[in-house]
Amino acid sequence: MKAPWLSVIGIGEDGVEGLSSLARQIIAQAETVIGGERHLKLAASLIRGTAENWGAPFSDEVRRVLEMRGRPVTVLASGDPFFFGVGSTLAKHLEPGELFCVPAPSSIAWACARLAWAQQDVRVISLCGRSIETLAPHLQPAARLIVLSADGSTPDTVCRFLADRGFGKSRVHILERLGGPDEHMHSCRAEEDIASVEALNLVGIEIQADENARVIPLASGLDDALFKHDGQITKREIRAITLSILAPRAGEVLWDVGAGAGSIAIEWMLRHPSNRAIAIEQNPDRAARIGRNALTLGVPGLQIVEGRAPEALTSLDRPDVVFIGGGLTSEDIFTQVREALPIGGRLVANAVTLEGEAILAAQHAKYGGTLTRIGIERLDTVGRLHAFRPAMRVTQYATTVLGEDE
Repeated sequence: MKAPWLSVIGIGEDGVEGLSSLARQIIAQAETVIGGERHLKLAASLIRGTAENWGAPFSDEVRRVLEMRGRPVTVLASGDPFFFGVGSTLAKHLEPGELFCVPAPSSIAWACARLAWAQQDVRVISLCGRSIETLAPHLQPAARLIVLSADGSTPDTVCRFLADRGFGKSRVHILERLGGPDEHMHSCRAEEDIASVEALNLVGIEIQADENARVIPLASGLDDALFKHDGQITKREIRAITLSILAPRAGEVLWDVGAGAGSIAIEWMLRHPSNRAIAIEQNPDRAARIGRNALTLGVPGLQIVEGRAPEALTSLDRPDVVFIGGGLTSEDIFTQVREALPIGGRLVANAVTLEGEAILAAQHAKYGGTLTRIGIERLDTVGRLHAFRPAMRVTQYATTVLGEDE
């Protein structure tokens, strides 16, 4: 195996004094050292080769580094380059043995040390290039969060978001330039005004929920009231059953065909941060509403495709799982969905009409799987008395795509 041509060195606010002898040697021997202006300034006394600023856009700079393959190149990064850092991005484009990394303590480690928090009990969320709504699912009572800030305005944005959702009593710790001579920390309640903040900062949060705080439950089957809708929504109890049959696994991609309010796709993404979903909805008003629901419930990454299936399915990323929840009028959609799904992919479809049930029955007869009829009854008034009133029954078809020889 050839010696690594690319080194990634983590450097903190304490500069060269905090670097190991190995890290110092690597920087000194590099033909080219690439880093942000702050990193290059911190390591200036060690650099013997050419110093080059890491510019923008980020993807162009990654490409520039890769074009230097074979020459001794060192990239400087903040703290631990493999924790929300450039190291993992570069590694995706390299063969094993091409990269060598010497990390420094991450800003997360510094923050936990200053706050006396157990690092394994803390949830880390980055708001660098991400929407503030990403925070929403993590706002759980008594949780401890560390938020990686995009700039000096992030702490104020975080505090306003917390207060607006009923978490104004939460204790917020703003930590600036951790690990260096200019380190500073101050604390406040989220509902209080905060002073100006250095661009290099992160935020520690001790969540305290008010009585009416908007806490997103961890279970499947969220209250229908959490979604804006026009009646076209997979109702709570049916949704909980449907999600259990869809059986989300980390990193999987879901197609939610005929998404309505987007409730299935949104809850799919809430099950794990690496899950992705594509909501396909032909009605433009509903498609726009899905986007608003996704923001409110903390999954702004939900992809929304406005169009009619099966035509709208032709150019989408391949799914691992498909849910068909819109009105079924033809078997054509199943043909395209089965072609898109890999062997072992899962397909679940719900129908409430007789015509839809007939289509599901035909699929069951041809391909096997399971057919289940789900009935829900809710207490209602009958004059001065009470009785259970049945909702429309749902027929559910579930199957796994098998190979031709199975």
